[in-house]
This record gives sequence, C-alpha cells and structure tokens, in this order.
Amino acid sequence: MVQDFSPKLTEGLSSESGSEMDLVSRSLAGDQDAFGILIAQNQARLFHVLFRLLRDTEDAQDILQEAFLNAFLNLGKFQGHSKFSTWIYRIAVNAAISHKRKRKPVGGQWDGGGKDNLHEVLASKCKPSDAPHFQMETAEKRNEVLTTLNTLSIEHRSVLILKDLDNLKYETIAEILNVPIGTVRSRLNRARAELRQRLSNSEDLGKGLEAKQ
Repeated sequence: MVQDFSPKLTEGLSSESGSEMDLVSRSLAGDQDAFGILIAQNQARLFHVLFRLLRDTEDAQDILQEAFLNAFLNLGKFQGHSKFSTWIYRIAVNAAISHKRKRKPVGGQWDGGGKDNLHEVLASKCKPSDAPHFQMETAEKRNEVLTTLNTLSIEHRSVLILKDLDNLKYETIAEILNVPIGTVRSRLNRARAELRQRLSNSEDLGKGLEAKQ
C-alpha cells in the first residue's frame, strides 16, 4: 500500500528526532514514522518554494506530494553525498520546472547587468512606514514585484527564488538545478536585471496612463 504523504501524516511528529541520515536509515528499514519526520522537516519550506515557482496552490501541493512519493520509492538510491533536504529540493524543483515548461512557453533571455537581489528590489518598492494607507500601498507594491517575477522564464525565476527568497548557497542551487555554479551566478544576474527592467517598464506605462487621464 502506498503511503499517504498528506500533511496530516506529520502531525505530532517531532522534527528533532534524529539526524537526516539516521532518519533515512530508519526509513529504509521500514520505519514509516522516520520518513514522516523527514517530511515534517522539509514540507513547509519546500511548499513555499513550489508555490512561488508555480503560483498555483493545487499544483504546488501535487508536485510536493509527488516529490515525497518519488523520494520514498527511490530512497535506496540516496547515497548521502548531499543533504536529504537538497536531494528532495532537487526532485521537487525540477518536477516543478518540467511542469511549468509543459504549461507555458518560457520567456526571453535578458543580457543586461544587475546585482540588486530580490529583497533589495522589494525594499526599493516598499519603504517602511507606520501609516495604514502606506502599508496597503506596500502590500500592493510587493504583489507587483511577485507578479512580475512570475513573468520571467522558469530558469530565471527558479534561481531568483532559491537564492533571494529561500537564501540557499550557490553550491546548493547548482546541485539542485544540476548546473555549474557559474551558470547559477550568470542566471541570477540576468534575472535580477530583467526583473528590474520589467518593473521599470511597468512604472513608466502606469505614469503614461495617468498622464492621459
């Protein structure tokens, strides 16, 4: 019988019940609770990454469950050369990228330079203030950034999300995406530049429409 990998499986399980390799070994020995702990340790953070990639709750949930199922069925192939969390990220993120490519054509490439990360882009659009009306504007600006992020190619979006929102190391991202570190850095710079350019174009269009009113 296939194990149910829905969130309820992990209720009441401690995320501090052993090291990853210990939990993997126990899972391979037939301890389903051990694999449930591995799920508990990774599912929330991984779901947020998948949702940011796919912008669809049901798709993110489906990919998440598929990833854990594939990990469970292929656990014997996990050799411990990387963290289990990196391994499950690789399974899930690449499944999401493949899913996105099937659903939509990828966007164009961007050749401009740019080093501001996504947090800095958000900060530049959303300066802090205690005024209620400004807080509403801040939420709108943040949503604008995240919506524009969704217009980037899946390659650019994935590296931005993994680095600037999930704060993973370049080495980890390279392993997850199965590309050289240099490719990660190049994609990241291009993605940041493209995001800034699209946000700038959006602002210019908005000002032009206001002027016509």
